[in-house]
Amino acid sequence: MNDNALLYPPHPRPLPALPALARVLWHGDGNLLELLPAAAYRFDFGDLGYSRRSTVLFNRPDLVRDILRDDGSRFPKSDLMVNALEPLIGQSIFVTDGERWQRQRAMIDPAFSQLRVSHAFAAMQSAVEAHLEFLQQQASTKESFSLDMAMSHLTADVICRTIFSTPLSAGVSNDVFEDFTEFEQSVAQVDIFRLIFQKAWADMPQPPGVSAACQRIRAHLGDLLDPHLEQPERYNDIASDVIAAKDRDSGAPFTREELIDQLGVFFLAGHETSASALTWVFYLLAVQPALVQRLRTEIREVVGSDPVHFSHVKKLPLVRAVFRETLRLYPPITFIPRVALEDCAVGERKLKRGALVMISPWTVHRHQRYWDRPAAFLPERFLAAGESAIEDGTYIPFGVGPHTCIGAGFAQAEAVLIMAEVVRRFDFSRADDSPVRPAARLTTRPAQQIRLHCQPA
Repeated sequence: MNDNALLYPPHPRPLPALPALARVLWHGDGNLLELLPAAAYRFDFGDLGYSRRSTVLFNRPDLVRDILRDDGSRFPKSDLMVNALEPLIGQSIFVTDGERWQRQRAMIDPAFSQLRVSHAFAAMQSAVEAHLEFLQQQASTKESFSLDMAMSHLTADVICRTIFSTPLSAGVSNDVFEDFTEFEQSVAQVDIFRLIFQKAWADMPQPPGVSAACQRIRAHLGDLLDPHLEQPERYNDIASDVIAAKDRDSGAPFTREELIDQLGVFFLAGHETSASALTWVFYLLAVQPALVQRLRTEIREVVGSDPVHFSHVKKLPLVRAVFRETLRLYPPITFIPRVALEDCAVGERKLKRGALVMISPWTVHRHQRYWDRPAAFLPERFLAAGESAIEDGTYIPFGVGPHTCIGAGFAQAEAVLIMAEVVRRFDFSRADDSPVRPAARLTTRPAQQIRLHCQPA
């Protein structure tokens, strides 16, 4: 394809390390993407700037696998990440390591069966139907809407129906969106000054606004949980499976607060990462009407005028390719931080105890050695003819190793369903021409919400 015809979606202009740091400090919003130096898109591994504790980024696939397949004895989850997430999800499976993680994982393993796509697809469909009604209303009023908030509500509704067997009210969804936005923007993990000057394992208190936002989100989760505790016989879902879980040694169940911790992981990880990805999907489609027509043709040929069923998901290769290419360019989890428990080496790189060991799907996915025209949007990479050229370990939107996202299949089927049902009915266009700037905090989001107009196809 002619380079002039390609779309190069928004991304920070790579700069040398010191100008990159100056840019982040100038913007003042803790956008870690803009801190990445130009060399991070070329090297196998290297330092990210200069700080009191060493921060080393690894891109080479074999080294990435070595780090992420560790059982937590050498490279546990970063203390920065644990401190940031603990007010929200406590000592849950998302932040623990080693024996504690294994014990928790064994307790909640039965709940993972509820994430089987064939089991959850009906809940996805009902949430999508409600979203189509919302879009029809937006089209009739011709009012613009926040794409970020719309995707957050839709994916939160999907996961709420899957976890708690109930739709999520718009009011609760909007509250969670606002609170999680405040949490992401203010949490101490993205405080650049602390990242540079703080020593390893230093106490890092969270700002009062973060703690308050976390308490409000946890209160909403508690309200969704309590009917299951009061009438457990009425439910057969993820929440009921986690409630029924028992510790393999003591036989003790989770307490109410521990249930909120564990279900918070399902709820927030299950909806926030999908919302991030789908926000970028529909932004990219809003600026590529010709691609929308290609997708619409494929959907019409495969699905016709019937509802999209589970059997259709694997029969829509272009829809799937657009989603996978979006995940390459805008992986929801931008950074996977670990910490070195002791002096050690990864490949040829020596690390000091306390060093931050960073894996970034963002840089691996845009690495100049592994990808042709890495900053271009090319869904054809993920069609049958192009996939063979993708080097193993260079596409990691769902992670690698024992902590690989258990909901990867769920997320991909959910995205294909949403894209197929929405694209065949509606066209989108930007409501304004304000620049779109990707920002990485805990997930990859637009720095400012994207507003769209919607009209019937």
